[in-house]
Amino acid sequence: MARRETTLKLSVGSGLRPRWQVVFVLFATLFAASCAEIKQPQPEAFISKTKPPLKQEVRWSNGNTPKSFDPAKALAAPETDVVRAIFEGLTTLDPKTLDALPAVAESWSSEDGRVWMFRLRDDARWTNGKPVTAKNFVDSWKRLAALSPDATHRELFSNIKGLGDEAAKAAELSAGPAEKKTAALPSNLPEKPAAAPKPEERSENKAREDSLGESEKKTAVASAGVEATSDLELRVELKRPDPDFPKLVANPVFFPVYDKAAELDSTEAEPPEVSNGPFTVITSDKTGVVLERSKTYWNKNAVAPQRVVFVPHTTADAALEAYKNGDIDVLTNAAFSPLALKLLAPYDDFRQTTHSAINLYEVNTNNKILADRRVREALAISIDRQKIAEGELDGSTSPATRFLPTESPDAAAGLVFDAERAKELLERSGFPDGENFPALRLVVNRNDAQQRIARTAARMWKQNLNIDVNVVPVETSEMEAVRAAGDYDLLRRGVVLPTTDEVVAMQTIFGTEKKITRPEVPGGPIVQQPTPSPTPIPHLLTDPAASDQLPPVVAAQPYSQEAALYDLSAIPIYFPRSFALIKPYVTGFELNSLDAVVLTDVKIDPNWQPATSK
Repeated sequence: MARRETTLKLSVGSGLRPRWQVVFVLFATLFAASCAEIKQPQPEAFISKTKPPLKQEVRWSNGNTPKSFDPAKALAAPETDVVRAIFEGLTTLDPKTLDALPAVAESWSSEDGRVWMFRLRDDARWTNGKPVTAKNFVDSWKRLAALSPDATHRELFSNIKGLGDEAAKAAELSAGPAEKKTAALPSNLPEKPAAAPKPEERSENKAREDSLGESEKKTAVASAGVEATSDLELRVELKRPDPDFPKLVANPVFFPVYDKAAELDSTEAEPPEVSNGPFTVITSDKTGVVLERSKTYWNKNAVAPQRVVFVPHTTADAALEAYKNGDIDVLTNAAFSPLALKLLAPYDDFRQTTHSAINLYEVNTNNKILADRRVREALAISIDRQKIAEGELDGSTSPATRFLPTESPDAAAGLVFDAERAKELLERSGFPDGENFPALRLVVNRNDAQQRIARTAARMWKQNLNIDVNVVPVETSEMEAVRAAGDYDLLRRGVVLPTTDEVVAMQTIFGTEKKITRPEVPGGPIVQQPTPSPTPIPHLLTDPAASDQLPPVVAAQPYSQEAALYDLSAIPIYFPRSFALIKPYVTGFELNSLDAVVLTDVKIDPNWQPATSK
């Protein structure tokens, strides 16, 4: 009725108008009213509508089947995910803050950050019913040291007195001639003849090996820094203070194993016969790994999932299809293409975060040209990392202006792109406009994405510095041999950082004995300094005079990020990002930079329903 009255008023008030105008107004009014009644299509909130399961069973695809169940060999997913579920260490990490939380150890203390005392809870049990004791940790960490050549992240235990040095010695002396030889170099790189050891070196090596018994060659004696002062008290002595040590021992490499755990030494992925975590392995084969809630776990009543099923998928496409079909509840560790990530990003069940890893170009400072720090800085700041991240990698990574990732990087700090300053540095090092600068070789693994990134960096160096950089692709299996032989000028490396501890992370990238170098300046040779520069990073990287200044000598300190940014024996390029698909009825599955998922917090909400569209 209201619509008719409106039309009539228009007709009366415009009696002198042509009739076609009245008809048009009437049609427009009716059309607008009908369009208002048509519901506009709303985008789907989730990738697929799947009803929540009625039981507490989490189906998780995190890559292929695990290669090992041994905590000492768990380098990354899927191994670390399974190990965290079936074993438990002294501490665990809060999945949101990554702070240390009690696990087998109910408390810990230290007066100086160098000697730590861990008090174990008296109700922690192995699946065979026996208590978890401090001696279990001592024996497991000794085993870790003895496994040094095969153990992952050896730098994590290098600061523990009695572990690091002995582990390195045991690894060196237990390696046979075949292991000590460097692998054959790729055919597209020139071989360098190995220098024969001097007579006095041969005598010294022989005397050192003869002075040690066979047992010392195979097993590191690691009792000095790790001691069970009682069944429930563990004492750990460090070489240098570490206030974050409780966070460090949350890494799976420090988890205890029962007795000698001989089954874990198998070349096949054999699950442990005895474990101490919130879950136990029920079955393990090529179809996946099935875990059930442990009946002996000290906090079993707080564990919601009755079962966790790890569903392997060899490709990201297959895993995504399984997720869409409702065959899995969580999908992680899938190598999605940048285009696929763009298509997935709008959905509410898509998650992402900066991964604790870095891709960098290591610089061969034995090259006389690259020994000059000014040249290294020129190379570092003439790369536009933002263009690489957004262009070649389609926004699937974060630009690395520093060596350690952060969710909120400071764009004004670290290695800021500055082509003019880079040209000035190269000129001051004796190569104005790149004149007479020798061509460099950038060795990368034979991967399409890495080759594209390398060619883009080479074009930037040519455009900004007028120097030539040849990209040399080799097989991934050959990269370590190239690095060991030093047959490169720049070499691409990808490093996973297993902890948020800065010192340990820097050791993971550079090794434990890294030292800062002084740039070659007129009248002064290159000098090794055992200390980082106390000067703030922005000053060193923006003040032209700072490049020729030698930092003052202070007390010996570990190699820090600030020292690495001054030294620039490696050039950071980008940080990868972690991605996950998590069904909306799954709660408590927190994605973080360390990929440290706490399954005890995960729950299935059987009553979840999608919100009603308005």
